[in-house]
Amino acid sequence: MNKLLIVDDSSTMRKIIMRVLRQAEISVDNILEAGNGVEGMQQLASHPDVGLVLSDVNMPEMNGLEFVKAIRKSHAKDKLPIIMVTTESGQGLLTNALEEGANGFVCKPFTPETIRSALEPFVG
Repeated sequence: MNKLLIVDDSSTMRKIIMRVLRQAEISVDNILEAGNGVEGMQQLASHPDVGLVLSDVNMPEMNGLEFVKAIRKSHAKDKLPIIMVTTESGQGLLTNALEEGANGFVCKPFTPETIRSALEPFVG
């Protein structure tokens, strides 16, 4: 995969996700970061070749669900997969995220194995 976008308001969590991607042996040429959905949309506008998005749910300015809705206005679900990374385990929230256009989710805390299994269908 060429480019992956990580959207999370915690810079520490973004670094953890990057480390876990390496541990999971997910090959990505370029990892972009954003601190919220607004910044995520700016990254997607600047980098239209992003191939996968990992997004937190709870963020300021534009939360993960709003971010998914905004992406789906211009990017089809099969063209730009979005995986939600969240501490929320409530079935309602996760169902809502999938209905809004997310392709899947990973609950925190996660392991390299759970990340790999969530991303495998999209990274080959």
